[in-house]
Amino acid sequence: MTSVGNYSLASFKRPAIALAFCFLLSACGAGTQDASIKLDGPVFGTRWNLTYLDNPESPVASSTVEAAVLEAFAVVNDSMNHYDPSSILSEFNRLEAMQLIEVDWDFTYVLESAIDISIRSAGAYDPTVSPAVNLWGFGPGGPSAAPSVSELESAATVVGINRLAWDPTTRSLMKRTDGVRLDFSSIAKGYAVDLAADALDELGIDNFMLEVGGEIQVRGQSPRDADWRLAIEQPDATGGRQMIDAVVLTNMGVATSGDYRNYFMQDGVRYSHLIDPRTVRPIEHDLVSVTVIHPSTMVADAWATALMIAGTAEAKALAEINNLGVFMVSRQGDDLITYANDAMASVLISQQPDN
Repeated sequence: MTSVGNYSLASFKRPAIALAFCFLLSACGAGTQDASIKLDGPVFGTRWNLTYLDNPESPVASSTVEAAVLEAFAVVNDSMNHYDPSSILSEFNRLEAMQLIEVDWDFTYVLESAIDISIRSAGAYDPTVSPAVNLWGFGPGGPSAAPSVSELESAATVVGINRLAWDPTTRSLMKRTDGVRLDFSSIAKGYAVDLAADALDELGIDNFMLEVGGEIQVRGQSPRDADWRLAIEQPDATGGRQMIDAVVLTNMGVATSGDYRNYFMQDGVRYSHLIDPRTVRPIEHDLVSVTVIHPSTMVADAWATALMIAGTAEAKALAEINNLGVFMVSRQGDDLITYANDAMASVLISQQPDN
């Protein structure tokens, strides 16, 4: 059994709490008849929304579509919902050091992906950061106060993927140190979207947009008979919903992470909910939000968190190395500065020839 598994994203069969903020489906053009079907409901402490076009040659009952989506969500919930005490992830978190647990295939897939992204991001992403997040008061108890130096030193001893003993061939997992905890909040919703999207494909639903708590997968064409248009939200700590740009794309996952809403103030210091696993402290840089596009929503979900942790300069380099499309918003004084790499600029509305 090794500390971490050897894994490559290229072997995937399927193309963060750091929250992914809302994307808004752009309204259909004037005079366009919207023949889409819309379904939604609660899941994972947030909501899911599906907009799709039925296949006229082989129609599927909306109840069947909804059942397929909910079945995919149930798989993820039973495996990796850290708020559900009966989930496999919660069972692992209750174990003492050196106690072995065999996890399911979905857990394996997500953990392998998380480890891969942790390695690729030089530790900016780490699914074991949960003890530090809770220490800073961003767990179930809510924001509180900055911890002491000794508390931070203690948290550092249980954060890091090297604290895991993991054998993907037998799906066997254990913690090397007491107190290690896993949290898939910044990757599981994206995986749930991908899993449900695959279920829709199997039903013959080729044109849809599926969103869970801001993590999105779009396939085929929108009700406008064109690629899907999704608005990127402007960072606004007051809760406003202003668009800063938009993307036009298909067959792609989209996720956003930001630090402008979830934080607390103490003695004039602002503490973000985004904790750098390498320092077990909140991030302190000018990057406000990151939007990532990738064929896999799960990958986009995790990388959005990783790049937010990394900061502007490191995030730009990581995006290029890992073939990610990114749109970043940084703050310089009272101004918001945007950046999009070539992969993202090609789908931004602001960069289209007719704009």
